[in-house]
Amino acid sequence: MSIEVKNAFKYYGEQAALNDVSFKINSGEIVGFLGPNGAGKSTMMKIITCFIPKSAGTVKVCGLDVEEESIEVRKKVGYLPEHNPLYLDMYVKEYLNFVAGIYKLDNKKERVKEMISLVGLDKEQNKKIGALSKGYRQRVGLAQAIIHDPEVLILDEPTSGLDPNQLVDIRDLIMNIGKTKTVMLSTHIMQEVEAICDRVIIIKEGRIVADDKAENIQQKDVLEQTVLVEFDQETSRNKLSAIPGVKSVKKVNGNQWLFAGEGDIRPIIAKHAQQNNLLVLTMTVKSKSMEEVFKELTGN
Repeated sequence: MSIEVKNAFKYYGEQAALNDVSFKINSGEIVGFLGPNGAGKSTMMKIITCFIPKSAGTVKVCGLDVEEESIEVRKKVGYLPEHNPLYLDMYVKEYLNFVAGIYKLDNKKERVKEMISLVGLDKEQNKKIGALSKGYRQRVGLAQAIIHDPEVLILDEPTSGLDPNQLVDIRDLIMNIGKTKTVMLSTHIMQEVEAICDRVIIIKEGRIVADDKAENIQQKDVLEQTVLVEFDQETSRNKLSAIPGVKSVKKVNGNQWLFAGEGDIRPIIAKHAQQNNLLVLTMTVKSKSMEEVFKELTGN
């Protein structure tokens, strides 16, 4: 088990930033940690990375307690905070050598060269960090987070403020890193969650309101199913509307129709097609988007 959080609380005065939070993250998972601003995401990440203490509960990383064995935990964790703290007057290569020295790496020169290549900083390695674009600064932040080959990577808003091209590059880099490490990341970009996360944890006002695979969360508690169907020939809306269990039908394009009904309406649509000599070319269940699910779970 890479990360284990059990009944964690964090108070700032009388305000509970975290309220009885529990979850586990297995080795090799990429988990999205989502929530509105002020929900407690960064607080939880700072506790896991030993930046701040919890008020109560148990938090372990790779079986090590974050308070009793904090030095050992830090050796196993790579952390990229929301506001990437870099020394802007240092050169890229110089900075990574500095970080490698902090971790007392034996193969410092080779490791720095490897990180520069891995995150795509070859052409920028001799520039000052202050002269880099935000996308390249994020790459430097990722390089420092993984230079000591940690087992667990904690990324707080790693793609915030990036343009679409930079976002894709960083997303691909995270997915590549996630093949060999446990990654926990927070983000407000729902497409990012669907693209790279094995699992999603959603937090609201310091409490976890969902913890499952993204596709399971999107299907959960959906009373009305929406199905997009394409037939091989034309048919009438009146005939389709008369199918038992179908609440509404809308023509989309050509012979494509959007059905809505309670429960699984696919069998009754297929039966209607068979009885009316219609061939079903495609049939796709339309899930809720992550944006819709996020709003439902975290809205007031």
